[in-house]
Amino acid sequence: MLLVDKCHINPEHKMVSDTLQINHHLTNGEAENNLHKQSEKALCQPLNGSLGEVSSLGFGANRTHTDEESVDISEVTTRDSAATSNSNSHLDVIPKTGKRQNDMTLEDIYNKEYNFDDDDDDSDWDPLEKNIEVLKWFCVNCTMVNFDDVVHCDVCGEHRESGILRHGFHASPFLPEQSLDPNGSELIESSKGSRSQNVAPNNSTVVGFDERMLLHAEVEMKSHPHPERPDRLRAIAASLDTAGIFPGRCYPILAREITREELLMIHSPENIEAVELTSRMLASYFTPDTYANEHSARAARLAAGLCADLASTIFSGRAKNGFALVRPPGHHAGVKQAMGFCLHNNAAIAASAAQAAGAKKVLIVDWDVHHGNGTQEIFDQSKSVLYVSLHRHEGGKFYPGTGAADEVGTMGAEGYCVNIPWSRRGVGDKDYIYAFQHIVIPIASEFAPDFTIISAGFDAARGDPLGCCDVTPAGFAQMTEMLTALSGGKLLVILEGGYNLRSISSSATAVIKVLLGESPACNLDDIVPSKSGLRTIFEVLKIQTKYWPALESTFSKLQLRWGIYAFQDTGKQVKRRRKAVVPVWWRWGRKRLFYRVLSKQLQFKVK
Repeated sequence: MLLVDKCHINPEHKMVSDTLQINHHLTNGEAENNLHKQSEKALCQPLNGSLGEVSSLGFGANRTHTDEESVDISEVTTRDSAATSNSNSHLDVIPKTGKRQNDMTLEDIYNKEYNFDDDDDDSDWDPLEKNIEVLKWFCVNCTMVNFDDVVHCDVCGEHRESGILRHGFHASPFLPEQSLDPNGSELIESSKGSRSQNVAPNNSTVVGFDERMLLHAEVEMKSHPHPERPDRLRAIAASLDTAGIFPGRCYPILAREITREELLMIHSPENIEAVELTSRMLASYFTPDTYANEHSARAARLAAGLCADLASTIFSGRAKNGFALVRPPGHHAGVKQAMGFCLHNNAAIAASAAQAAGAKKVLIVDWDVHHGNGTQEIFDQSKSVLYVSLHRHEGGKFYPGTGAADEVGTMGAEGYCVNIPWSRRGVGDKDYIYAFQHIVIPIASEFAPDFTIISAGFDAARGDPLGCCDVTPAGFAQMTEMLTALSGGKLLVILEGGYNLRSISSSATAVIKVLLGESPACNLDDIVPSKSGLRTIFEVLKIQTKYWPALESTFSKLQLRWGIYAFQDTGKQVKRRRKAVVPVWWRWGRKRLFYRVLSKQLQFKVK
């Protein structure tokens, strides 16, 4: 459903001024000081991988990104405006009212700052309005709110005037913007140049990007900048440009908008028409957290078109592999609905394009911290597409609530959906790589895909405010390396989520370096997963062994090695519960006896 209402554009939003208005009244010799907070806003609103409760554009509804559960300050999401990429602040300050000589507070009188005439008549006294400015700024890196008296973000430590949008993660987080390469060109400008016309060599890595996707942005900022903001692409582009990777070592691909016929292979007419309708509106919302403006429909078509062309280019052998630097993301978009920041499902459209180019079997590995419910829905009954997702789940409490281990596919396609649902936050490299070694790669090898797609959300990265996990750039690079051995190296990486600019830019760069042939610096010898991660892996293996015989030996070996280690905490809990089950009268009787003995001892000592 598309929510639409009239709105007012407020592009200058980065600095907020909260004003405390103090009214002083003198009535019958008594002073009354009334404090009125004007435009007071919460510094941080807790939410679970989602947006906090903020009102939609004129809808009277609360804004809730669908990852709803209780989180700490590191999971707080923030809002971005449509019209700016610069997080440095605009001051929205209410000037102080000047003091008149006959308008004085009790403090003024007490300090005798003015000469007072006892005959003065104060019956016509007007309240004095004094405005105290409480200024705030939003961090360009993580969008967290900070007080004006600090230079570095309280959450991520990024400098208030960081150069991350100009130089990517190569810019120092502790210093203001500095020019690293004054003669260097920017990707956004160079993407318009003549090199876009060049034909990529057959062994090259191609990158899909178009600056028009930056126009997709929230029109009016709510309490915080929206996490899915144009700066995400700017930071990655700046990192690649500064490193000389793109433009440089990678080749661009011409952008085009996806056609309606291609979209209908994945989405229903309702989805396509709802997205297209937004192009005639200044601002609209599909869900309280999934926005659109007049440019969003084109941005979604460009993202889908780039993914489709990258898939067909790579599968046909005209390029070795590729990276789709696109937005809006797509893996939450289902057959009919747009949700979770996603309008069209880019990974599903790429899979469809690869099949149209001749691929019989397509593997989609989704390591975004949120389950790709849209991708699963689209291919839930398909045996030609294997969908594997690693995500936070926590018993369905983490957004979008789908993706339990027992969701394996339907209608004869059981086993072609593999969900690895983490039970907690903070999951890091060891758990992810261990799951790859013992679940993802064995199943994928048995499936033997002709083409591989990675739904590469980097919100599982260390420092992400929504994901709150601990995967490093080296971890993402290692997972990419392990997937390059499949489908003859025909691999397409598609950007999904990721909302800490430093995390996503460094992680995306590490992944692209692997596509270019560099080996990640990660030691795979004797990786020890966490207990909770091992329990999740055991749960998935127990379910998926019924569909993939290659897992049987792996499951048996892991049980022999880790079975006691993985479940020893459970045994202790049961043991504690058994000890606690004792008759109430026995427990209280024992306490009374001890009290009497102690009392007699005390009495004896007193005597």
